[in-house]
Amino acid sequence: MSQQPPDRSTASPPARPDASMSLLTNVMDHSLDDGYAEASARRKADGSAGMPRTLKSRLGLAACLVLAALVVTLGAAQARVSAPVLAKERQELIDRIDGETAAADTLESQVDKLRDDVGRRQRKALEKHGGDQGELVALLAGATAVEGPGVKLVVDDAKDTDQGGGGPRETSGFADTGRVRDRDLQRVVNGLWQSGAEAIAINGQRLTALSAIRAAGDAILVDNRPLVPPYTLLAVGNGKQLSTAFQDSADGQYLQALKDTFEIRTSMSVQEKVNLPVAPSLIVRTAEPYKAADTGSGAADTGKGTS
Repeated sequence: MSQQPPDRSTASPPARPDASMSLLTNVMDHSLDDGYAEASARRKADGSAGMPRTLKSRLGLAACLVLAALVVTLGAAQARVSAPVLAKERQELIDRIDGETAAADTLESQVDKLRDDVGRRQRKALEKHGGDQGELVALLAGATAVEGPGVKLVVDDAKDTDQGGGGPRETSGFADTGRVRDRDLQRVVNGLWQSGAEAIAINGQRLTALSAIRAAGDAILVDNRPLVPPYTLLAVGNGKQLSTAFQDSADGQYLQALKDTFEIRTSMSVQEKVNLPVAPSLIVRTAEPYKAADTGSGAADTGKGTS
């Protein structure tokens, strides 16, 4: 019985793991370009590789090293000499800035004192010459502090609202933002007035008939004074009636829509006693009855009359 010859065939060697990365393998195996390798080999064969061997070449190399050291030394010396001068100029600039800042603070303090003095004089004049309705006129003009029952309304931006300039509502309708805008506060204030509020203040700023609520960039200004959220509105009046009337009004429903749509945070509570300060600045105007001209002399001059 014939035997089968043994199997002598050998398995083919396994493929290299990096067989599919032949380009990277070539770069790693031949990191030096062939041209550079040949040039280096020629220099080694000629004996020109390494340090210069002739006296002239060595002197030239030494001169270059001395020149480089001299340049570095001169640069360091010049930097050391000019350092005190630069430090002195910097300190002088800092002192000037501090001095001008202090002067500006002093002027601002003087302006505030003069503004308070003018406001006191205007309030006294308003109370003195207001006639029988002097107290009412002073109340409506914000010339006197007010306290009494009322409501407290807090309006704040939505949670996690980006405060950095990029998303105010820029159209007449709503947009995708939870920021409280100036027109929102305008509507809220007008709604409180319409609902029966006798006096209103926002973040301590008393409102009058001449108050303005505007926007400057992303900030809300009340009488040119910037406010930051949350915006706390205090209104003097019959607390329960004022709260009910405001929530049922169109402006109250507008505020509720802001809360439901953009998650603007609001809260309203009836207060037994709220205190409102006087208005920061007043503009006192006087008026006199208009006196009509004598019509008889006019008729005589023109030659026209009535029968």
